[in-house]
Amino acid sequence: MSESKTQSESLIDVFDRRVERRLQRRQFFRNAGGLGLGLVGGTLISACGGGSGDNASAASGPTDAEILNFALNLEYLESQFYAYATTGAGLPASMTTGVGTAGTVIAGTQVPFQDAVVKAYANEIAKDELEHVTFLRSALGSSAVAQPSIDIGGTDPNGAFSNAARAAGLVGSGVAFNPYESDNNFLLGAFIFEDVGVTAYKGASPLISNKTFLEAAAGILAAEAYHAGLVRTVLYAKGIDTSSIASAANAISAARAALDNNGHDDQGITGATTDISNIVPLDSNGLAYSRNYANVLNIVYLTSTAAVKGGFFPNGVNGTLHMSA
Repeated sequence: MSESKTQSESLIDVFDRRVERRLQRRQFFRNAGGLGLGLVGGTLISACGGGSGDNASAASGPTDAEILNFALNLEYLESQFYAYATTGAGLPASMTTGVGTAGTVIAGTQVPFQDAVVKAYANEIAKDELEHVTFLRSALGSSAVAQPSIDIGGTDPNGAFSNAARAAGLVGSGVAFNPYESDNNFLLGAFIFEDVGVTAYKGASPLISNKTFLEAAAGILAAEAYHAGLVRTVLYAKGIDTSSIASAANAISAARAALDNNGHDDQGITGATTDISNIVPLDSNGLAYSRNYANVLNIVYLTSTAAVKGGFFPNGVNGTLHMSA
């Protein structure tokens, strides 16, 4: 009996230590998620437009609903971009309502695709992104945030795409970058977003408590990774014939790395030379990179400064998690 009791107690101790380590890891990731930046004048930043009234706090971290709403903002952006690129029209109004300030879209135009493969891929991704928006809105129900203002226009030299391209050195001052102008421009525009989505979902995964939501987030992460690999593969293939395409993609990657304030977590589509591919960007352990929400916002807001909004979301995203790092 004594030996059996000792073994049982030892097992309990082991499980207790595992639970404690898991809780410590979750708290670490939550604290690393930039939540401290939500403190302004000693008070927590409240959720844009209300919602449940719960705020993300440094003590408890973001709730599952806050995380999914942050993801929904990104899905609005991607879905609108692909919708305009493939059809010349955006999401229906019924799919953009919700909690917070509903915004308008500085719209794009339909891409005059010349490459049938690129067109087919664009249509496939557009369908997937629309389904992501539908799914997240359904999962969140009445707490789903409204679509904020989005800038995905292609003709303004001071628009988000132009500023992103300028940050990568692709266009000069006063010159517009139009991702709807050609197949190659479309691919470069898509490349700005796709890798970011992968790192955002991976960075959020340790924070999600509900296993059903976690599985769903893993499913969307996988879809985004497929999209990113697809875009990177096509860009690399085109870059073999036109080195400027590969150079442009690599420059976008470098710009993202400079903006996000998260170290060396971005890679271009080529290795040391353009004849070596780098389709899957991984760390030294063969793992995909992670970004917390604030680092993601640095990229889509096109700023390396904390607590700033703009870029592709002129007025910021809706929800509690809305400040850059």
